[in-house]
Amino acid sequence: MTEHLDVLIVGAGISGISAAWHLQDRSPSKSYAILESREGLGGTWDLFKYPGIRSDSDMFTLGFRFKPWTSARAIADGPSILNYVKEAAAENGIDKNIRFRHKVVAAEWSDADNQWTVTVDHDGEEVVMTTSFLFATTGYYNYDQGYSPTFPGAEDFKGTIVHPQHWPEDLDYQGKKIVVIGSGATAVTLIPALVNSGAGHVTMLQRSPTYIGSLPEVDPIAERANKLLPEKAAHVVNRWQAIAISTARYQFARKFPKQMRKILLTMAQRRLPEGYDVEKHFGPRYNPWDERLCLAPNGDLFKTIRKGHADIVTDTIDHFTETGILLASGEEIEADIIITATGLNLRLFGGAEIRRNGEPVDLTTTMSYKGMMLSSMPNMAFTIGYTNASWTLKADLVSEFVCRVLNYMDDNGFDTVVPQHPGDSVDERPLMDFTPGYVLRALDELPKAGSKTPWKLKQNYFLDIRMIRQGKVDDEALLFTKHRAPVTV
Repeated sequence: MTEHLDVLIVGAGISGISAAWHLQDRSPSKSYAILESREGLGGTWDLFKYPGIRSDSDMFTLGFRFKPWTSARAIADGPSILNYVKEAAAENGIDKNIRFRHKVVAAEWSDADNQWTVTVDHDGEEVVMTTSFLFATTGYYNYDQGYSPTFPGAEDFKGTIVHPQHWPEDLDYQGKKIVVIGSGATAVTLIPALVNSGAGHVTMLQRSPTYIGSLPEVDPIAERANKLLPEKAAHVVNRWQAIAISTARYQFARKFPKQMRKILLTMAQRRLPEGYDVEKHFGPRYNPWDERLCLAPNGDLFKTIRKGHADIVTDTIDHFTETGILLASGEEIEADIIITATGLNLRLFGGAEIRRNGEPVDLTTTMSYKGMMLSSMPNMAFTIGYTNASWTLKADLVSEFVCRVLNYMDDNGFDTVVPQHPGDSVDERPLMDFTPGYVLRALDELPKAGSKTPWKLKQNYFLDIRMIRQGKVDDEALLFTKHRAPVTV
């Protein structure tokens, strides 16, 4: 017999745990399960094992509203975050509703049956489930394969080539010469961690630079609040001061990009050796926050360079050699290990095939409602966090809204909700107004956003509170219907 649940949550990372907690708290009558393709919960924090993995958002906002982050340490390492997420699941009984090694391969909505049929691969066996509401909390990364461009001559290299997404547990890098290709958050994190754990000289090889800011690893405001206030009060203070400061910093960067650029480059210059070419290695061609700004807690990357344990080379790769990498400039960098921190690939809904009434859904023809539902897709929501702030801030808002929708439907006798595409009245916009490579490579495969509310993504927590948390559920953009049973003669 096919199992039916009121809500199926797909993915047991931060978004999935948030979704489950809110369901239990706001819609306790709903039966649910979380389907997780991996063997453990935690999503990103369970997957990535490379040295030094840490948050690039402060933990007061990356943490949940419902579970205080009690440390004053704003930037936490991966194992600490994973432990925090596991605690949140265990303390609230959420872990009992997670079904591990359950990979969703297809989900089909039937107008006739008024439900989703979800096909799952469980250890090689096909499992079929049905649900009234599908909640995709898989994020937007491809957890199976990172982005790895083809490098000419890679097969000639005699050393080891590693992608951070598939870090070998037995990799011996003690005293080795390492080249890290890339300039994003992973590279910025890896380099100080490798040096501090015994690597030889490390070179960050970048085609173009990234803005890198420096913040204290321990938040002085939080440290004081934790000493003077009760735990819950300190949590509120720490969370809201972090939200306010990060929002103000982002808005300043977007309104005054030249000034923010100067601040960031001056910050780097003060921490680097005298005469260092800061403009070449830390001065991107784009404005701050056109791409995500990287974080160096306590300026660790700059300190590593200053001490001579690491350097940055800004150039393009001609080809790999037996002993390293030959650059377009003619310089060769010797390496024992090459780490390709070249980014990730985007993949919505964990790569599952989405169908309606037997027909595959072309996601590019859909438009995103409030950044969490898709036009013409009944009883379905998804979570994509902010690109300029903590992922969890948006995840919690999405979870709240889904519960409000479910409760509204119950209270009014509806069993179907579907956003109605606004048509020509709203101009199409990219789903993500953000220009890193992993987004640009996938834009042609993603749903669209719109030029007007509620189809426009604002990337602003305060505006989203008003639109999502405080906005009415019976929005004219949402069509609520009652399912009519087939007429019997």
